[in-house]
Amino acid sequence: SWTDGIYDLFGLQRGCAINRRSIVELYHDESRAEMERLRGRLITGGQGFVMDARICTAAGAERWMRLSASVTHEHGRPARIHGAKQDITGEKNMWMGLRRLAYSDPLTGLANRRAFEMQLSDLRRHTGDACALGLLAIVDLDNLKPINDRLGHAAGDECLRQIAMRLESALSDAAIIARIGGDEFGLLLCSAAGRPYLLHRLEQAQQALSRPVAWRGTTIEVSASIGATILRPGLLHDPERRFAEADSALYVAKAAGRNCLRLFGDPVEVAGDVAMVSAGAMHVV
Repeated sequence: SWTDGIYDLFGLQRGCAINRRSIVELYHDESRAEMERLRGRLITGGQGFVMDARICTAAGAERWMRLSASVTHEHGRPARIHGAKQDITGEKNMWMGLRRLAYSDPLTGLANRRAFEMQLSDLRRHTGDACALGLLAIVDLDNLKPINDRLGHAAGDECLRQIAMRLESALSDAAIIARIGGDEFGLLLCSAAGRPYLLHRLEQAQQALSRPVAWRGTTIEVSASIGATILRPGLLHDPERRFAEADSALYVAKAAGRNCLRLFGDPVEVAGDVAMVSAGAMHVV
């Protein structure tokens, strides 16, 4: 039997007729699948469970509940399932808020360096079997200090926010885009289409980053330098080395006059030049 509190949790009129199918449909897909899996194990093996489930009430409100269940047996067979449901929406919202604070950059709303390093340490998951290649890039906003000195830090902050939004717009399918330093951003891309496609996407993003930023009735000229490295299957066990490769390519991009893209490793045509970055050096061939 249901208490009034459970009716309220699901957004149903107290005392109304209910059936299991209609209630299960209020669970989000992942929660429903996990609940059914645990329920099946409960019935066949007698293993009780506790899980947090995400639901959408009959009125359309998003809620979280903690569901616990056990089974009693008669003559060696499961006879009755006993369950309890608790509204934990407030608790979940609090923890998700704390997680956002821990893993997001407050200025841009992007992931922060901690979140980026966590994903970078698990490159296999982000450049898995569905991707022939991946790409790790470091994006540096050129000349942020002169902008801050000339127009103030509020102007520099607006430039950083615009760079973040442009990266998200141009690379919406990126595994992650993060602000990893004062004027630096990191990103991970993967695609079964291969290296030419990945570089084309990055070049498009770099062009978008070079548009002026509107600021208090005027415009600020901005540009970005990008260093990147290809993530090849079988070479994903050393994320620190891959990051160092992208950082070396970024160093060469800055030395080449900024506002350009450089790739670590094999020769590749970038912006009309055939360039190779290796061990911190640029070779034009």
